[in-house]
Amino acid sequence: DPSCADAIPVSRSVDDGMDITNEDMVASAASRLWRRVGHFDLMFNATGALTIDAIGPEKPLRAIDPGAMAKQFLINAIGPALLFKHFCPLLPKDRRSIFASLSARVGSIGDNRLGGWISYRASKAAQNQIVRTAANELSRTHPHAVVVALHPGTVQTRLSNPFARGHDRMSPQQSASAMLQTLDRLTPCESGGFFNYDAPRIEW
Repeated sequence: DPSCADAIPVSRSVDDGMDITNEDMVASAASRLWRRVGHFDLMFNATGALTIDAIGPEKPLRAIDPGAMAKQFLINAIGPALLFKHFCPLLPKDRRSIFASLSARVGSIGDNRLGGWISYRASKAAQNQIVRTAANELSRTHPHAVVVALHPGTVQTRLSNPFARGHDRMSPQQSASAMLQTLDRLTPCESGGFFNYDAPRIEW
């Protein structure tokens, strides 16, 4: 509801090429928002990449390229870790707050029944561990905080276009609405979890 909340995006397009893998830029953005607003009740990390430098997800083990894998971890795990490092202090300690990070179901180790997409899967699994660890730490200083990883579903985006054949996809608006409804229902007792866009918990 725009009448009761302000949404402040931080992105490459509006923040001088903001790069989540550049710690100086992440720290600067957090400092700037702290001076402008102070505490935030909801922070949402919607970053991520599946195809990087025209290299898509590999299928067999023999296709693993260490350079491509490192870039997956840089964007999908290290970048989010830096966001947690510098933006978690912007959460209030005296009331409910949320820090949600966009993950992917294929990052679930327990749900992996097909194999393939090794670097992307592993980088998202690493991000899930970062989310869980951040939630554990925040619970000691921010007892009302909810820190979770979210799977957005299969969404109509450029990321999913090359892999969309045979799959139903939601619009970005449908996915965003469902995730916000899920976040609205979560409690601090569920902090550190991994959830589907429509609320069911996903196994790690």
